Amino acid sequence: MKKLIAGNWKMNGTLESARALATGIVEALHADRDVLERCDFVLCPPFLHLVAVRAIVDGAASPITLGAQDCAATPDGAHTGDISAAMLKDFGCGYVILGHSERRQNHGETNQTIAAKARLAHENGLCVILCVGEKEDERAAGGELDVVENQLVQSLPPTANPENTVVAYEPVWAIGTGKTATPDDVRAMHRFLRRKLGECLAHPDKVRILYGGSVKPDNAAELFRVENVDGALIGGASLKVDQYMAIAHGA
Repeated sequence: MKKLIAGNWKMNGTLESARALATGIVEALHADRDVLERCDFVLCPPFLHLVAVRAIVDGAASPITLGAQDCAATPDGAHTGDISAAMLKDFGCGYVILGHSERRQNHGETNQTIAAKARLAHENGLCVILCVGEKEDERAAGGELDVVENQLVQSLPPTANPENTVVAYEPVWAIGTGKTATPDDVRAMHRFLRRKLGECLAHPDKVRILYGGSVKPDNAAELFRVENVDGALIGGASLKVDQYMAIAHGA
């Protein structure tokens, strides 16, 4: 299967910079068609910049799929500030990131909340990038497998299948810290995730498992060579065209 290169822009950028970044990535992809044979591309800008990025992506007939960084756990109604899965699909999004560690920590999202969001995303035709990962103290205590298993099993709704679900392993201690899990760490966790997916879904070999956690041009190729690493969920490096493209070349 192709590697999935997903850029999570988080809460960064102005309207002008979002347009410039999207334009730069689209132009780079059109100039480098070989990379399209190996990779699929997703961009997940802040909600406010979805309009601008969509205009660029659609206008250039690019191979990029638009994604969102979250959706609500309810279909509609009196939920000030929330955005529903149906709204995202109606707008043209194909993906949505759910369960990111920053949402789990900063917004108190539980596995049950994430499962409710994922179910609605699936029902509205969105592919979920489901994030799982342990904190540094949990790994130090030897509990990383238990933590990740609980997050995976409890956050996957019954609607999940290989066509509508991507799993992203993002060790919390490696997000934005400059630290990166070793290839052996990644190999062990991704093998574990593949096995657990086999207990939850049919055809687990067809589910893409991404690595996320300080992925950079200088470590991408090594990470992509690891068995069961089917792409990357990229944070800070996705905010620079050259770094985003260099990571894709690592595939």
